[in-house]
Amino acid sequence: MERTVVIAGGGPAGLMLAAELGLAGVDAVVLEKLAEPPGWSRALGLHWGSIEALNQRGLAAPVYEYQQIKYFGFGMLRFSGLEGNLVPRRVPQRRIEQLLEERVNALAGVELRRGHAVVGMEQDADGVTVRVSAEDGDYDIRASYLVGCDGGGSTVRKLAGINFPGTASTTNGITGDLRVPVELQERWDPQLRDRGLFAYIPLDGELVRVTAAEFRTEPASRDIPPTLEELTALVERIVGEAPPLGDAVMLSRFGSATRQAEKYREGRVFLVGDAVHIHFPIGGQGLNTSIQDALNLGWKLAADIQGWAPPGLLDTYEVERHPIGERVCMNTRAQLTLMEQPSEMTPLREMFGELLALEEVSEHLIHMMSGVDIRYPMRAADDAAEGSVPEHALTGRRVPNAPLETAAGATDVAATLHEGRGVLYDLSGGEAVLPDTAGWKSRVATVAAAPAEGIDAAALLVRPDGYVAWAGSPEEDAAGLDAALRTWFGAPSE
Repeated sequence: MERTVVIAGGGPAGLMLAAELGLAGVDAVVLEKLAEPPGWSRALGLHWGSIEALNQRGLAAPVYEYQQIKYFGFGMLRFSGLEGNLVPRRVPQRRIEQLLEERVNALAGVELRRGHAVVGMEQDADGVTVRVSAEDGDYDIRASYLVGCDGGGSTVRKLAGINFPGTASTTNGITGDLRVPVELQERWDPQLRDRGLFAYIPLDGELVRVTAAEFRTEPASRDIPPTLEELTALVERIVGEAPPLGDAVMLSRFGSATRQAEKYREGRVFLVGDAVHIHFPIGGQGLNTSIQDALNLGWKLAADIQGWAPPGLLDTYEVERHPIGERVCMNTRAQLTLMEQPSEMTPLREMFGELLALEEVSEHLIHMMSGVDIRYPMRAADDAAEGSVPEHALTGRRVPNAPLETAAGATDVAATLHEGRGVLYDLSGGEAVLPDTAGWKSRVATVAAAPAEGIDAAALLVRPDGYVAWAGSPEEDAAGLDAALRTWFGAPSE
């Protein structure tokens, strides 16, 4: 085969997936229909769940240079007690793409082709033949798998015949980056009016991000490019006046359609990111969910291609990620409901405001929106035999990035995951008796360290995506640890 995996779409989801495959030593080609990268960013926020994911690949350092987002809430109701790592950072989407593109370009066997678009596909039991359109002419690529990371209008999804049910948009929105002289700039925090929402946020220098959305109205056609005059009229309808709008660098439409694909896989075709879930763009959840979709699928595809994947591993992508996408669609629809027709929703908003003042409620919603509340099912219900050791509280969750003291010196959990392999941690200070993992040595590294702050377990088995597959005492739950190794890393080699 010319390439092992073909990825349609060179945005954050496609580049993250390509980086994961390349790190695992799997060849991939990314086909991006745009000949040049956009000079602007659709999304401007990165949540802690995705920052952790980038940190586990050694890519997060530049992210910390960006300021935290001070205004962050649920349905434009401010969270209480929002501090520390849970505060999103205002990282432009284009900067994230640059970081991932740099990683892709540094990896052998991974190629990004701009100006190349998927236009056809045929799959059989052995692979997928992908038809590609480019300026120099059409051509075919034969691959093991095709992954659609090509957005809400996904060509790959349509070619695979996967339904995309949901609700149509009832919002007419435009967002844009405008050049406004600094001395003329005003700051309007995101605010609700009777007809919709409006935000005017200075970015860098003369650049201002303007967002306006009119609720419960017929959306304009996405095929008609928005104009500055149209944005001005929209702002005036919502707030009664228009602050200085300057010259448009970028204008883009958005709406409130909420859809989720019926399935994330059709044979040898997978879907990732906006190709499987779209929703009202609030809280920056689309970008972050897409990155973590790719993180979940990448190592599993690599395991299958390299021949060590246990039975059913690829099926766990949909099992794990479909509920996450469903939950994002749910909470964004809930937020939209709170914002539509503010005068009618005043009692509900007042009640939610009281609830958000409760630390437990605020923390629950923050964790939901930032992706740090995810807990994957690591063991089937029928695997819990009578007398077996119950699952540890960390099992299924992202491993905390605790500092580690090893024989080689000080490090942390994230650094031990940079290679993209599974890791078995001995955090007992040498007291635990670990099983012989020689049969998994190419798939699972072993790290011995002193007990780690924040990790109440003598040992941990962590998947390449940073989620804990097993935690506990290897002496008390040897069978559980062995089952986890085989469930997620296949049978040991001879």
